[in-house]
Amino acid sequence: MSDHDDHPELSGYEPHEGRPLRSRRVVNAMRLIVVLGIVGLVLPGIVTTIGVASRTATTACADWVSYEIPDAEGFDARFQLFGPGGIGWECYSVGAFGGDEHVVSLGLIPSGRVAREVVRTRVAG
Repeated sequence: MSDHDDHPELSGYEPHEGRPLRSRRVVNAMRLIVVLGIVGLVLPGIVTTIGVASRTATTACADWVSYEIPDAEGFDARFQLFGPGGIGWECYSVGAFGGDEHVVSLGLIPSGRVAREVVRTRVAG
């Protein structure tokens, strides 16, 4: 029994004699277009997420430094892979006596709201 007996819709079908349906150039062009499309969809989200996290870390760090070390000249929020709190944003005071001082670990996804609530709770309590 042949394949044609099992699948009557394939009767009369002749394979392409080993030749691919599309040329190598067309396949490579399609791959390039797909990769560029995926990068075009994913990259803006990554850039936006990093920008929002940076602004939030800066705001939270400003709150923490103004509460913990009021005489500091400034603050610096840094993303560190091997910081005191592990991977994530770290807050440092700048210009205080003794140089930069670690104030708090803000975590991988910093939250300005949490920092303000903690500062308000400590001031009120």
